[in-house]
Amino acid sequence: MNERSMEDLKEAFENFSINETSCVDGSCAGDEENDLKDYPSYTEALYAKLVSPAVSGIYVSRWDIKEIALEAGDSMAIHPRKRMFELLMKYASDRDNMQAVLDALQRHMEEKIAIYEELMESFPASSEIFQPKIDKARKTINLFPQIMEEYFG
Repeated sequence: MNERSMEDLKEAFENFSINETSCVDGSCAGDEENDLKDYPSYTEALYAKLVSPAVSGIYVSRWDIKEIALEAGDSMAIHPRKRMFELLMKYASDRDNMQAVLDALQRHMEEKIAIYEELMESFPASSEIFQPKIDKARKTINLFPQIMEEYFG
């Protein structure tokens, strides 16, 4: 690259501006995402409480969210996990749908607890690993009535 080409490139870069409406990097919010901002802090709080394995004791994958949504009556495509949870909460914007989502999530968590208990029975030394996860999962499930009250109370 000669010196003139380099200067032209440098000038073009300095004069380059991103049009905010062009969504060059794909991070622009669409209409659907604007609707999600109705309860942004509560959705964030639920995401942290329900989907974080460090808090809930259960890892909820994208496929798990898809199955939970389907069981609750919604159909969704695979997206990043957080986006899928946001879409699930958008679906759960009325009492009946939220109850269906929480019921499906509880069944999912109970299935995972059963797996943990089976592992603990087969391998007693694993109790110190799985019992805290079970305790967290049960504590999370016990929050579901409170979530319903806070969300729709």
